[in-house]
Amino acid sequence: MSTPSLAALPIRRLTLRDLTACADLSEDRGWPREEHKWGFLLAAGKGFGIDDPQGGLVAACVVTEYGSWERLDLGAIGMVLVAERHARQGVGRRLMRHVVSTMGTTPLTLHATPNGRPLYEELGFKVTGRAEMLTGRFIPGGPESGVLTRAATAEDLPAILRLDEEVFGADRTPLITRLPAFADQLRVAEEDGRIVGYTAAWPNMDTHVIGPLIARDTETAQALITSLAARTDRPLRTDIDMRHEKLLAWAKTRGLASVAINAVMTYGITDLPGDWTRRFAPLTVAAG
Repeated sequence: MSTPSLAALPIRRLTLRDLTACADLSEDRGWPREEHKWGFLLAAGKGFGIDDPQGGLVAACVVTEYGSWERLDLGAIGMVLVAERHARQGVGRRLMRHVVSTMGTTPLTLHATPNGRPLYEELGFKVTGRAEMLTGRFIPGGPESGVLTRAATAEDLPAILRLDEEVFGADRTPLITRLPAFADQLRVAEEDGRIVGYTAAWPNMDTHVIGPLIARDTETAQALITSLAARTDRPLRTDIDMRHEKLLAWAKTRGLASVAINAVMTYGITDLPGDWTRRFAPLTVAAG
């Protein structure tokens, strides 16, 4: 029996049952397996994939949708992967065209590596920003911050959701309400009983990823990062919007080093919604 051509293989929705196959695909491309993140994204978003007749997946990606049931405001595309044995055969382009078509008029965003950017530009995505990935062991020190931070409680969730929607520019309730179970730490910054920032640290292989990071100002963002770092012995990783030059410079003095710079791209909109001045880092680049 002949093997079907790649172009004839159907694209289907992925579920949590595909978690191991998605992790295998990550490993095949030299990425960490990231089962914890894959599970989160497949539960909170929509996975799309192509099955390999010989087993496993030819390709996969995840779309995380934001907005109301009546109208989606934004879709974030991430984890776009094609198995090495099927690379450079148009599979990624076909999968992305399918996703863009499925999302209809919903504006889209993604973080693109230098290698992936030409494909996304071909599909009509435009570069609207940049994010710098930092990683390393946090070195405490510097002047004492006057910003009060504490662990978030269940009672804080409504205020966190209100602040997140205001800053992000779209309702992320299905994602943010999963944070207490997904993250090892969820902390808030408070002033006069009002939450002015929040962040989380979630486990990814041997690191703790900081994100989302939403804060009133740079000083508040620094205090939140410092509070997370004081409660973990793992290296930290985060992706900071490069317009936040002061936070980037501070993080580098605290032991975090630049790993990569990726392009933030959009489709159907000229810029991301919300208030970038208070949006310092995404939950994960795969979900915006």
